[in-house]
Amino acid sequence: MFTLVALVVWLVCFAISCLAFVFWIWMLIDCLKYESSTGNDKIIWALVIVFLNGIGALVYYFVRRPERIKQFGQ
Repeated sequence: MFTLVALVVWLVCFAISCLAFVFWIWMLIDCLKYESSTGNDKIIWALVIVFLNGIGALVYYFVRRPERIKQFGQ
């Protein structure tokens, strides 16, 4: 049934999905662990990551995380 090409495509898609899931979990843990509890920043960023999934994790990684690292050193 499956050809070799279909199997390779399936494996590549599976690997990308697994990596995206690991990245999403990493950003959620990073947010919950290192984001300051002052105000609602932690809650808002956690909700953005949870509800926007991969896009939310990417936004957090490229927008908030570098700013937080520069500001707090974590």
